[in-house]
Amino acid sequence: MFSFFKKKPITPEATPAEPPVLPAATPPAAPAATPAAAPLSGAPAELVPVIVAAEPEKKSWMTRLKAGLSKTSNTLSVLFVGAKIDDALYEELEAALLMSDAGIDATEFLLTELKKKVKEDKLLDAAAVKAALKVLLIELLLPLEKRFELGRHKPLVMMISGVNGAGKTTTIGKLAKHMQSNNQSVLLAAGDTFRAAAREQLMVWGERNNVTVISQESGDPAAVAYDSVQSAKARGIDVVMVDTAGRLPTQLHLMEELKKIKRVIGKGMDGAPHETLLVIDGNTGQNALTQVKAFDDALQLSGLVITKLDGTAKGGVLAAIARVRPVPVYFIGIGEKIEDLQPFVAAEFVEALLG
Repeated sequence: MFSFFKKKPITPEATPAEPPVLPAATPPAAPAATPAAAPLSGAPAELVPVIVAAEPEKKSWMTRLKAGLSKTSNTLSVLFVGAKIDDALYEELEAALLMSDAGIDATEFLLTELKKKVKEDKLLDAAAVKAALKVLLIELLLPLEKRFELGRHKPLVMMISGVNGAGKTTTIGKLAKHMQSNNQSVLLAAGDTFRAAAREQLMVWGERNNVTVISQESGDPAAVAYDSVQSAKARGIDVVMVDTAGRLPTQLHLMEELKKIKRVIGKGMDGAPHETLLVIDGNTGQNALTQVKAFDDALQLSGLVITKLDGTAKGGVLAAIARVRPVPVYFIGIGEKIEDLQPFVAAEFVEALLG
């Protein structure tokens, strides 16, 4: 399983040390198993991938991911059991893909490419056709796979948006814990200033992770974001995460407020926010694509986090996003625990979806 990218300091006199391993799938209750991460340096360095290769943890993650996507997996897998390669199979596959929330565009693309592959390679059995579909789906989703890079700026400012109920605040808490495990100091900004429950929830995550939360009752969300960036700069904090009020993209005045927050963050630090993320509930189907379009138009998103892939989620919406609005997917989540939020890996996702 892949983890965050980070910078490794390089000096003229010494050979670079082996990159530390980010314990992305290590539960917080077992700190003894957490490898130590070397501090980031401001010196020029090249980005180095850090890979978590703990096989038992990877198997556990894949088991849970497969369980979360079983609704679609079971439907697709049964189609290829003893099936003939004919129009009836393609029609059933089309229906299954549409039911998985892949959308018309992605479904038509996959079927067209699959038929071409079957003809060119003279595939005669269902297992070979299923394997070809897996390859096509991985190729479709691969552009969404992008590693999250730490240490590019200090502080690295992240603005995080999403509709109410998408799991935005919980995701912020999980990301904070992941970053701390990679030796990053974190500050949270409670930008949802009008909902006491939202501020309190973020405060709980802050206490749980021993992270400072800057909050302001009934204040200007943009002012809270600005103050948080200034505080992080003064205190030498590595990462600032700005929570914003959950809203529907149809609430135009609230979308304008998001644009204002982003502009004000930029005044607080040149080039900020460095990451503008949207958290999406994986159970919302094609509505998730609508959200991506609206928030991307308003904020120019740099990445997505797909949550709640452990319920009735069908998973196909990632194919729709890849075809219509290919914003990178940094992380996917399948549960409430810290280790249930992991970097998105296209091959792993397709394996869980198709088996």
